[in-house]
Amino acid sequence: MMESPAPPTARLRVIDLETTGDSFANGGVVEIGWQDLAQGADGSWDLDGIPGSRLVRPDFPISAVTSAIHHIVEEDVAEARPWAEVAPDILRGGHAVALAAHRAAFEQRWCTPALSGRARWICTWKCALRVWPDAPTHSNQGLRYWRSSAGLDRATGLPAHRAGPDAYVTAHHLRDMLALASVDRLLAWSAEPALLVRVPSGPLRGRRWDELDGTQLGRALEGAFGRNPDMLFTARTELARRGGGSGSPEQPRLDV
Repeated sequence: MMESPAPPTARLRVIDLETTGDSFANGGVVEIGWQDLAQGADGSWDLDGIPGSRLVRPDFPISAVTSAIHHIVEEDVAEARPWAEVAPDILRGGHAVALAAHRAAFEQRWCTPALSGRARWICTWKCALRVWPDAPTHSNQGLRYWRSSAGLDRATGLPAHRAGPDAYVTAHHLRDMLALASVDRLLAWSAEPALLVRVPSGPLRGRRWDELDGTQLGRALEGAFGRNPDMLFTARTELARRGGGSGSPEQPRLDV
């Protein structure tokens, strides 16, 4: 009697981009990196394989300012393929149930639905705000050193601000998030505005939202209208948590 084939392994692919700027108006992709995760038979997730990266020839010159961040210069990408040729194979090649990135809105400017096959996205920055609200910073590298994630090889995660190493670091954050919350939960959080831990701007900058009194919270809510969707969402959520207004419900319970 023939054994039934094993069910396909669920996979996620973490993406990181290095660019010449922050939009199509002033930049293009110069490097894409990726790191896969796979779900085991016991339901747990872990990194699968080594990080990959590929240089990309942008449509715009690489400025000295951006080279100072990722150290990629014009000579490095002179023989590389353009973004439209590179992206589809990488964005679709992992047969992933979703793509992920830290501050995924940035990557999604270039990883359009047409290139990614309309992939769903997990934003590990938004999710980190939910699962690790007490972190002193929620940047990719800040979380790396605050958390000291198990199994993260320091050399493989360097240099910072190169696409392959950064994707590798982000994948460790994602793996650890998946021990606390399901893929569906991470996708749902990623589809919402960010639930901020601290006020990002204005006279209350740096204060925790849950420490603001009613008057301060009202001022923050008033100042957020039409200006910062993350602030608006967070203020409304905090009001709802206190039972003082309509809007988003209390932060959902973590589940697996």
